[in-house]
Parts: sequence; structure tokens; C-alpha cells
Amino acid sequence: MKCIKCNKELSADEIAIYKRLINRGAESFECKECLAATLKVEVSEIDRKIDFFRRHGCTLFN
Repeated sequence: MKCIKCNKELSADEIAIYKRLINRGAESFECKECLAATLKVEVSEIDRKIDFFRRHGCTLFN
């Protein structure tokens, strides 16, 4: 699967964080960099959220 903005190949974590933060029912996704730009945050904040949700057992990150 590829990012809808920049066409980069997506990782499972990028798909999961998009679903968690934007829309669980999404069928198209943004990479971390494009998602960070959309949300006006640093990419490191997206990485922190991925780690947080994984540590707290979010099933999207299994």
C-alpha cells in the first residue's frame, strides 16, 4: 500500500497510526511524514504515539 500524498510504500505502523488518529475505517493512508504535516506536528511525535499505543496494547499495532 502507498501513501495517498507522496506515493511512498507504507509500513504496518504507518497504516495503524493513521487508523488510530484519523479514521479506523480508512482504506487509503498517509505515511508518517505526510501525516505529521497534515497534523502540523513533528514526525518524532508520530513515532512517540506509535510507541505509546503499542505499549498500551492497541490491537492495531500487533
